Amino acid sequence: MSAQGAALPPAAAETATDPMSLAIAQTVATLTELADDSSVPRNVRRGAQSAREALGKPQVALDVRVASAVYVLDDLANDPNLPTHGRTAIWSIISQLESLP
Repeated sequence: MSAQGAALPPAAAETATDPMSLAIAQTVATLTELADDSSVPRNVRRGAQSAREALGKPQVALDVRVASAVYVLDDLANDPNLPTHGRTAIWSIISQLESLP
């Protein structure tokens, strides 16, 4: 993963005002980076996109969004075709999500 993915996209940085929104925006940025990584299998890229979409539904309660994203990512982490760096990225994202209050 590149260092560029650590920075928030301008739109996300402008809308993230509280620490919770900032943490979700950073997680979404990391998921976007994983979804755009051509070195991971296509199903993992689609799963990262699905988790990102689950987190982006403001009409759904935060705990439900986080649980949905973690469920998808946990399933992806068990893919035997996933390269080591992809699995590490997924575990990192899951850790970020589980640390949300």
